Amino acid sequence: MKTIFIISVLLFTATLMAQEKSIMDKKVKKSEKEWKEILTPQQYFVLREKGTDAAGDYGYTKHFEKGTYFCAACDAQLFISGSKYESHCGWPSFDDAIKGAVDFTVDSSHGMVRTEITCTNCDGHLGHIFDDGPKETTGKRYCVNTSSISFVKSKE
Repeated sequence: MKTIFIISVLLFTATLMAQEKSIMDKKVKKSEKEWKEILTPQQYFVLREKGTDAAGDYGYTKHFEKGTYFCAACDAQLFISGSKYESHCGWPSFDDAIKGAVDFTVDSSHGMVRTEITCTNCDGHLGHIFDDGPKETTGKRYCVNTSSISFVKSKE
């Protein structure tokens, strides 16, 4: 019985490791020179240098069409329009991300502790997540830089 348990644990661990390696193999990897060639200066500043767009009602902040938001660097799907809401914070806000699309990292820059959100596919900086989102949904606010995303309208 112990042998079966040990074999089961080993197989489960090997499966998890293979899945993680598969995800790592699919990550977009480019040199900083390559990123500079494909991104605008503002996109490069935000996505690669962890910059922040100026707050305001431009870009995708007041945008509420049906569709999908993608990473502006690698075209990975990040958010669906149904998760977008008006937060009045000056940046596009979502209450949820597409499962597995976003990574979370502690960010202690600028004298504060926040949680940074990055694209799982290319490690591009998207913004930060906060716990002041809509209570009737997830309670989360994915505060996203307009420069880090692109939008594709739904065909409906």
